[in-house]
Amino acid sequence: MENDLSSLGDSKLEQAVRQWLQYDRNPKTASMVQELVKEKAVEALKKCFASRMEFGTAGLRAAMGPGISCMNDLTIIQTTQGFCCYLEQSFGNLKERGVVIGYDARAHPPSGGSSKRFASLAAAVFISRGVPVHLFSDITPTPFVPFTVSHLGLCAGIMVTASHNPKQDNGYKVYWENGAQIVSPHDKGISKAIEENLEPWPESWNTEEALKSPLLKDPYQDVHTQYFKAIQKHCHHREINKSSQVKIVHTSVHGVGHTFVQSAFKAFDLHPPYAVEEQKDPDPEFPTVKYPNPEEGEGVLTLSFALADKEGASVVLANDPDADRLAIAEKQESGQWRVFSGNELGALLGWWIFHCWRQQNPDTAAVKNLYMLSSTVSSKILRAIALKEGFHFEETLTGFKWMGNRARDLLDQGKTVVFAFEEAIGYMCCSAVLDKDGVSAAAIAGEMVSYLATKNISLSQQLTTIYEEYGYHISKNSYFICHDQDVIRSLFDRLRNYGGQKDSYPTECGRFSISAVRDLTTGYDSNQTDKKAVLPTSRSSQMITFTFSNGGVATMRTSGTEPKIKYYTELCAAPGNSDVTHLKKELDDLVDAIVENFFEPVKNKLQPKPE
Repeated sequence: MENDLSSLGDSKLEQAVRQWLQYDRNPKTASMVQELVKEKAVEALKKCFASRMEFGTAGLRAAMGPGISCMNDLTIIQTTQGFCCYLEQSFGNLKERGVVIGYDARAHPPSGGSSKRFASLAAAVFISRGVPVHLFSDITPTPFVPFTVSHLGLCAGIMVTASHNPKQDNGYKVYWENGAQIVSPHDKGISKAIEENLEPWPESWNTEEALKSPLLKDPYQDVHTQYFKAIQKHCHHREINKSSQVKIVHTSVHGVGHTFVQSAFKAFDLHPPYAVEEQKDPDPEFPTVKYPNPEEGEGVLTLSFALADKEGASVVLANDPDADRLAIAEKQESGQWRVFSGNELGALLGWWIFHCWRQQNPDTAAVKNLYMLSSTVSSKILRAIALKEGFHFEETLTGFKWMGNRARDLLDQGKTVVFAFEEAIGYMCCSAVLDKDGVSAAAIAGEMVSYLATKNISLSQQLTTIYEEYGYHISKNSYFICHDQDVIRSLFDRLRNYGGQKDSYPTECGRFSISAVRDLTTGYDSNQTDKKAVLPTSRSSQMITFTFSNGGVATMRTSGTEPKIKYYTELCAAPGNSDVTHLKKELDDLVDAIVENFFEPVKNKLQPKPE
């Protein structure tokens, strides 16, 4: 083995592999690495060992397999040792309060990795340091972890999941004591602690002993009971639910959602939704879909539509595999299915939650204490509703970590936060969970559908009513694929030094004039008197928003997890302007102009989103 290692011809790689083989006790990943060394597969080894997975505010997400750039037993132990040390520094009472660990159903037999295995290794690490661990005895939806942190007053939570990523991936998502995902500088502190604790502690591999420890508790039953009790506060039409004739189909897309959505419907006295048989049980192979992501729309929902047609159901609800997102589709009079966008569902759920809240709180002054949030790349429809109805609307940076933390701040100030959403089909309808939650959202959507049905109104009709009352908000989002960081950098640099003028942004795009620019990479905002952006800025990612004189808004940004340059566009019309065909054409023309003038896909060799 020693000879094979030294013949790799790369001392840094040799050192990384040698350390790995010294530390790794998983026979599958160890022998995978030994094989690669024997075959002198230098390129394959570099892929596994070139750089350690970066621990960011979203935790970790990578493919399962051997090496420091993948999710496996050893990298889970190293990550958890770092996280544990960081928590010890942050909390004097960590050993009294403890942590919670949940997991989904993902598994990767070739490397012996699985979410359940990773969760028990993480538990062993904490228990070896005398920290109490609430380890779920079975798979749970992601929202159960932040719920448990808040419900039991714990220091932190870990959820082992890769959400809707491809089947070979897994992830490690972290929540702070406030029940929201971590934000900076915690990610940097945890990263540093991981690097300082790479050698496995003596007891870190000992999952058998850990699972027998008196420090280990199973929160499953208690949390199950308390969660469904908490979401019942958002059930306002129990009698309508009981007698509703509406038929709804639900798919959990081979993930964890099935039993929990059935329980949520039961908690609301709704008739159980019809489950898509082929997709209802957890299956890490996701055999019936190309990507287990309901955001991809119809391809993921084919089996749901077939079941709905067979049962005469008019609405389909779909969760992603860790059940923190929710997609909805409705059968139209033409017989076609309409899959609502995340922004359209944000409008429907926002309207519904405010409608229910107002019925419960007729006192007109109470509205001054009410808040709704959405991310800056999501539809501005909540802003329009807030302006007319008198409640507060706030925008945050992209991602639920920002909305969860902001919601916590507002709740701590005695404010009422009833709803937050992002266009990537994420909804927080219940402040007991300060993150997106597809389980409570499914039950609340079920009640909304049942209520509208008593008035003979479909979701599509209600959406039109919302737009007629508060102004049409039409959006069009997509992306280009680009693997070359230099191209991405020069594309955004050109926009910051437009026409060769240093620190000068475009004032028009084709025939459309630009009225404002906000750059959250540099911290510039032309709308502020001091030209400084109000939202936090980050040099590590690209993000520029253009506001147009015609009511259009467009944001261009890079993705933190994929090789994409995304764009989000929306045309916000004043109430009363209901020429939808004209508005759609105006937005299409604006998007074409942005693509042609700002993205320059031919010059930059950008790949369009695959159809």
